[in-house]
Amino acid sequence: MSSVAVYTVSLGCPKNLVDTERILAQLGDFFEPAEDIAGSDMVLVNTCGFIQPAVEESIQTILEIASDINDLELGPPLVVTGCLPARYGQEAVRGLPEVDVWLGFAEQQDWLSVLIERLSRDSRWPGLAAKLGRARQEHVMDARPRVQSTPPGYAYLKISEGCGHACSFCLIPSIRGGLRSEAREDLRLEAERLVRQGARELCLVAQDVTAYGRDRAARSELPSLLEDLAGLSGLAWLRLLYLYPTGVNPELLRFLKELGPPFLPYFDIPLQHAHPDVLKRMGRPFAGNPWKVVELVHSFFPEASLRTSLIVGFPGETEEHFNALKAFVSQVGFSHLGVFTFSPEEGTSAAALPDRVAAERAEARREELMAIQAEISSRRLAAYRGTTLDILVDGPDPEWPTLFQGRAWFQAPEIDGITYVSGLDIRPGNMVRVCIDGSTAHDLSGLAEL
Repeated sequence: MSSVAVYTVSLGCPKNLVDTERILAQLGDFFEPAEDIAGSDMVLVNTCGFIQPAVEESIQTILEIASDINDLELGPPLVVTGCLPARYGQEAVRGLPEVDVWLGFAEQQDWLSVLIERLSRDSRWPGLAAKLGRARQEHVMDARPRVQSTPPGYAYLKISEGCGHACSFCLIPSIRGGLRSEAREDLRLEAERLVRQGARELCLVAQDVTAYGRDRAARSELPSLLEDLAGLSGLAWLRLLYLYPTGVNPELLRFLKELGPPFLPYFDIPLQHAHPDVLKRMGRPFAGNPWKVVELVHSFFPEASLRTSLIVGFPGETEEHFNALKAFVSQVGFSHLGVFTFSPEEGTSAAALPDRVAAERAEARREELMAIQAEISSRRLAAYRGTTLDILVDGPDPEWPTLFQGRAWFQAPEIDGITYVSGLDIRPGNMVRVCIDGSTAHDLSGLAEL
């Protein structure tokens, strides 16, 4: 059997990564990962187009890859999908002639057919079109729903697509569409396969995890889904990412408290700001009292690890508004914090708001908040020195082969800090007990118990 070597770049969020893994799975046993462009039959780029910096990164990545392909005598076709073509449509096609095949979101479901049809009309790749035809004919979709590209110990489980909220600064509903939840049975089967393949941790991802099932029921179906997943044999950690504030209610928190392990009391709740004037302009919930969701979580989970994301420099944000935000960050003491400067995206109502904050001032505010958070994080992590934690090992450190990188329960993949582990017989995907003996502003370090 002749394989199809694919060089893949997946930009943006974990939801995009899951899309990429599902796309590649359609090749079945024909799929082979390519280490570089020169050794590939095809290059697949899954783009992000959420905000302008992401758009620029996507375009730059495409141009760099196209340049590398042009240096080859007969380079592979460049296939691009994701948010960039969804956001710009024909404008993207006209502006980037370097791309050989564009795939829309709907076309991802049967991308082999799209590629076969388009490549068959191009004299450069007749052999590739034939191999893709054999892959489509012989592959059984249910046999391999995804090609897992994360480290062996964890995997993302995308439970829904799109968003039903109307934040004034966000393009997700126009790019990805309204909320569309995956079927519970499909998610359970996918989760079972991922755990059988070695995933000790499942990270549930969606634009709003708490909204799962609301497109087909009067209330969230998240509790029912979590009950399905919590009993999976071999699953150690179950993490929820991206919880919209209004969905974090007493009913859900009471359920999570009763559910217990493998659920982790890690709450990623993007609050975006703390001052009611700014929150109102953003179209965000809890405009009158941004403390509400924080106090609610702590009333059920005093030990909770809280992560949030904030936007500074939103139109109309005054020094008074920013000072309130600084006080909020200092008083809450988040475990993890992401701060972004406002990006006026064409097509959003926020882009037309008056009283724009200068980019330099917005960046200075971002840096000030991150400095406050660095001090908070340093104190929180220093408190773990002398304790013993369960660490899920992701893999060896790229610079020190005898050192491994892993994560404690309060460290989500890719977005939080890591725990460096040294010791004997440590393997990626294993859970090890680690005596913590060092900390920085973002990371921990320690020695694995024998």
